[in-house]
Amino acid sequence: MENLLEVEHVTAQFIQNDQPLTVIHDISFHVQKGEIVGLVGESGSGKSVTSLSIMKLFKGTTGSIRSGSIKYKNEVISNYNEAKLRKLRGKQISMIFQEPMTSLNPVMKIGEQITEVIRLHTSHGKKEAKKHAVTMLKKVGISRAEEVLNEYPHQLSGGMRQRVMISIALACNPELLIADEPTTALDVTIQAQILELMKEIQTDLGMSILLITHDLGVVSEMCDRVIVMYAGRIVEEAQVDALFDNPKHPYTQGLIRSIPQLGEKIDSLFSIPGQVPPPSQMPKGCKFAPRCHKVMSICSEKEPPLMTDEKGGRCSCWLYEEDQDD
Repeated sequence: MENLLEVEHVTAQFIQNDQPLTVIHDISFHVQKGEIVGLVGESGSGKSVTSLSIMKLFKGTTGSIRSGSIKYKNEVISNYNEAKLRKLRGKQISMIFQEPMTSLNPVMKIGEQITEVIRLHTSHGKKEAKKHAVTMLKKVGISRAEEVLNEYPHQLSGGMRQRVMISIALACNPELLIADEPTTALDVTIQAQILELMKEIQTDLGMSILLITHDLGVVSEMCDRVIVMYAGRIVEEAQVDALFDNPKHPYTQGLIRSIPQLGEKIDSLFSIPGQVPPPSQMPKGCKFAPRCHKVMSICSEKEPPLMTDEKGGRCSCWLYEEDQDD
């Protein structure tokens, strides 16, 4: 299958107190046409910064890509200027942000916000754009679409606002959708509806999705392949079934173990001790070593490389060094 997106050896930095702070360290991955790839990890693992790097949405911040490249359809888009990126964003690559209340413009009506995107990237006039906006709202399950066009974001529920965000993201039939925690602020029932909706639209359009989430339950339902990030690095990558059946990295094992099991009677849920270290306080060697139950002496001295197994999966852990030598 053809790669739609290729992230190659990307390192991203922010400037803090006049000092460069690396938040993403030499990450490489790809998304194929029609594939749903999950990007998972705790808060602070670098998932959202990865999405901002792909879209080059660092304006107003001190962030920048320091090395590596991002290719879309074999074009190096990380070298694009702002004008070229504007043509790409919303039309070929779209993004759904974490919280629709902060992503939607509070003083613009919903209709204006959708038609703005449509008119920017298509030849539609005002009337056609409005008609298309109604179609898009109905497509995401909003029955009273004509009324919603004349309403403001604060007049809608969280689930409705997220549906509006999805309709804006899909208004120009993008080939790649980056969904950054698309169901975080929603209750469980609405979450399920939104995810089902995204899956339906993905199947209809043959679109690729990079789904950024900390919820492994969502990943098991939605994704074909999973990339696990920790402390700004990729620590494991595998097909979704392989990852859940046989997680290799101790961090992935801990994430899966912390998922509550239906019908299981326990006093408390498992949790990985400690927390993700801030970029300014990264330990030497393996960044997960201080929290790892399988830590060895080498882990505190040298960072393990990202090793590829015979099935094409990847894992960054000294436990598997011997596998490479066989």
